[in-house]
Amino acid sequence: MTSPDPVLAELLNSRIRDVPDYPKPGVLFKDIAPLLADAEAFAALTRALADRARALGATKVVGLEARGFVLAAPAAFAAGLGFVPIRKQGKLPGEVHEQSYDLEYGSATLEVQCDAFTPGERVLVVDDVLATGGTIGASLDLVRRAGAELAGVVVLMELGFLDGRERLAPHLGDAPLETLITV
Repeated sequence: MTSPDPVLAELLNSRIRDVPDYPKPGVLFKDIAPLLADAEAFAALTRALADRARALGATKVVGLEARGFVLAAPAAFAAGLGFVPIRKQGKLPGEVHEQSYDLEYGSATLEVQCDAFTPGERVLVVDDVLATGGTIGASLDLVRRAGAELAGVVVLMELGFLDGRERLAPHLGDAPLETLITV
């Protein structure tokens, strides 16, 4: 599902800057810094994410390191919900659940604190970009292993040409995957 609000999608997309050849030649990087710097666009994005959290019955909002934190934390606050970070390995204190996953150039591990959720809590996972789906897929597996239920996933931007949506399908179950902009 993509954004049902074309006006919101147009506003958000107009504030995302294309940076050619970053981080390496041939890559067109989608820079969200101008969107975050624009109070109107950032507020609209935050409201949209908070609305989805409430509509999906979430009790907590999860953000993925690092730009997902910037989107998920204010959305959780606006929805009156708690925020939980999922971080790269070795960044969280105390006992953690871990989930490793493959990248095109190796592997990585994500972590969430063992006491981040109570059993049966409904979690909305928020991130900035859905590319190949590896990081989000690992986070969904981690959320479930930590005892929470997946309310859904909302991403600001989906890079549709990378087929991440198809790769995420086995991790989603019945939970919806929503994007505000598709590139």
